[in-house]
Amino acid sequence: MRLADFDYHLPEAQVAQAPVTPRDASRLLVLPPEGPPAHRRFADLPEVLRAGDLLVFNDTRVIPARLLGRKPSGGRVELLLCEPLEGGLGRRWRALGQASKPIRAGAVLEFDGLSARVDAAEGEGFYAVTLDREGAALEEALARAGRIPLPPYIRREPSAEDAERYQTIWARRPGSAAAPTAGLHFTAPLLAALEARGVQRTAVTLHVGPGTFLPVRGEALEEHRMHAERYAVPDEAAAAIAQARARGGRVVAVGTTTVRTLESAWSAGEVRSGEGRTEIFIRPGHAFRAVDALVTNFHLPRSTLLILVCAFGGTERVLSAYREAVTEGYRFFSYGDAMVVIPR
Repeated sequence: MRLADFDYHLPEAQVAQAPVTPRDASRLLVLPPEGPPAHRRFADLPEVLRAGDLLVFNDTRVIPARLLGRKPSGGRVELLLCEPLEGGLGRRWRALGQASKPIRAGAVLEFDGLSARVDAAEGEGFYAVTLDREGAALEEALARAGRIPLPPYIRREPSAEDAERYQTIWARRPGSAAAPTAGLHFTAPLLAALEARGVQRTAVTLHVGPGTFLPVRGEALEEHRMHAERYAVPDEAAAAIAQARARGGRVVAVGTTTVRTLESAWSAGEVRSGEGRTEIFIRPGHAFRAVDALVTNFHLPRSTLLILVCAFGGTERVLSAYREAVTEGYRFFSYGDAMVVIPR
């Protein structure tokens, strides 16, 4: 398939620049197995799901991963911390770098008291860097020196509100350079309503990095290679998924990162617990084995995220729903509205 098959027109005014309040006041397009889409509010999600279903969240936590600082020459430099190379908040990271001139290996970059030594250039703007601290000390330094890494289509600087709103309410494990945005719509009252409905929940972790947000290069999808991202499936999550399947409930993934985690962890007829790195690129033709329904935001044209949703719900069905969402004035991307996709 060609990248141009996953395009659509979106007026710039429909790119959400800020979140709605409360979180679950966003709109929800429901794409059922048959028939036209239904237009609802996200707070109506308990009416869309059914008793016995299992919601699976991504509990990663966004860190203030965007660093603005200076090179030894005094020139400006920007780093986006993308992936911890040792797991957790360690010293060694893979980062995207940007400066007026190439960043040289061996350079020590300064970011408001936090230092980063450039160990190697990896190509395509990526660098291996070593920070001067780790763990709680690094978390404290990032809180001071770093910025919330809002996507470039949000055309403003991050505010104090973003520190809370560009984070899911169950974010637990720090390490992401972008939010798992489908989870941004959930509130504590909504979770309580889902529980009262008989919908259970569990969590996995995928630290969101370049594999999720970098664009596809080239027209042939088969030639695109995803950047690896770290994931973890706890024992209790694997058990909850097996139990949901046994009772006839649906496994409902909250977000494309959760889909990629569960499909990567599938082995010998079940989702296996454990940790790993995934480079899975889900596109039409993929046989979904771990996921039965999907809660997701509206994604950029020609993105790997939109391609995944098309693979799950059917390319023409999904793109037709996107066109209807544009006509109906839905808000798009990270701070935008959401949809539920239930495949045929």
